[in-house]
Amino acid sequence: MIFQGRSRRKSTGGLYRPHRKKRKYELGGEQVMTHVGERKVKKDRKMGGSYKLRLFADKLVNVYDPTQKKVVRAEIKGVLENPANVHYVRHGIITKGAVIATSIGKARVTNRPSQEGIINAVLIEKQ
Repeated sequence: MIFQGRSRRKSTGGLYRPHRKKRKYELGGEQVMTHVGERKVKKDRKMGGSYKLRLFADKLVNVYDPTQKKVVRAEIKGVLENPANVHYVRHGIITKGAVIATSIGKARVTNRPSQEGIINAVLIEKQ
């Protein structure tokens, strides 16, 4: 698990002495890698009773076409480019900023699919 509490180190390099132990609510969630494939979503409960949809895989994307000013539901063919990590392209992992090949052309992902449960993109190059 990922701990999201305060660091034990000061900016000077010295140590803060802990006044208590770690708390369950200070834990962060596991990182989800969204792949291209059959839709798989998990519902995670967060603080305050709210929910976050974790998207593990999806084959469809909402693509916004700026020339026609319309949103089209398209099929994902593959990942072409990912600035988050060079190895994500090979593994087919979709993150925000990734360039994907769709049935209508190239598109750039504009949201965080692993935290929102859906993939939204803007069309860059028409086919």
